Amino acid sequence: MSATPPESLIQWIQRHGAQPAPAALQALQERLLARYGDAVQAILFYGSCLRSGDAMDGLVDLYVVVESYRSAYRRPWLRLGNALLPPNVFYLEAPFAGQVVRAKYAVLSLRDLQRGVRRWFQSYLWGRFAQPTGLLYARDEAVAQQIVQALAQAVMTFIDRTLPLASPGFDAADLWRTGLGHSYRTELRAEKPERTRQLLAASQDYYEQVTQAALPAMAYAISVADTNSTQPYCAKISAGERRRCRLAWKVRQVQGKLLSLLRLMKAAFTFRGGVDYIVWKLERHSGVKIELTPRQRRYPLLFGWSAVWRLYRQGVFR
Repeated sequence: MSATPPESLIQWIQRHGAQPAPAALQALQERLLARYGDAVQAILFYGSCLRSGDAMDGLVDLYVVVESYRSAYRRPWLRLGNALLPPNVFYLEAPFAGQVVRAKYAVLSLRDLQRGVRRWFQSYLWGRFAQPTGLLYARDEAVAQQIVQALAQAVMTFIDRTLPLASPGFDAADLWRTGLGHSYRTELRAEKPERTRQLLAASQDYYEQVTQAALPAMAYAISVADTNSTQPYCAKISAGERRRCRLAWKVRQVQGKLLSLLRLMKAAFTFRGGVDYIVWKLERHSGVKIELTPRQRRYPLLFGWSAVWRLYRQGVFR
């Protein structure tokens, strides 16, 4: 289990998450509050639209944090699916300024968020929420504090499970490049290797600041050299601990790809237009034109496996 976040990290995450959101997100927020009502505890946004500040650029990535799955859904199968393999993923659109803003949103209970960023072996949640995340809506101040605490905890877990992979001497970019690269390899993704470098370049100050705030609270012995040095940090970690960490990430890679596949199968039932979205995203990141038969589009779980295997062998996703 990773260490508790220091107050300096919590305060920095709080200030960062409170930055103004694109105005178009207000329309999505209103739709989500109307759909889930009092079950909504918070709404988070992240991803490319957060980095660019343009909510009309592709699909907005949102997380709807709910009190419980029972309060969020009327249908028992949606509750069960969200509880057994969180999160459930849905599509949403709303009119805004004569256009349409579109989003892909995931539903997650506050309890699963708090457990996931601290206790989960897989990096699915702490790998995501250690990255820049905006707080679009919180039910009240108490919930807002719990969300900020969870985001700070994600940073702590991410760094704790990445440090043994890094070189003894490192800087923030080295650390996050290593961790994000390993985290991405635990999922079925179409992004190319340079994607990690683009993420770091887009939020360089964020990664520098959270690293500086988190490292003093880590369980490992970390010394800080001249901050102007190319490798200002030095971690003393045993060879045995480094081997155990590498093995854990190999297990995560196998486990994570299996879970990604299961989540895609589940999304076929919850995500309207899910097949078209997956095709669009794969084409956007790989540059490969994807053709599916009408039967594969209509019954992806029955007839889409040959296309999945073909695309995997072509290197469209890994």
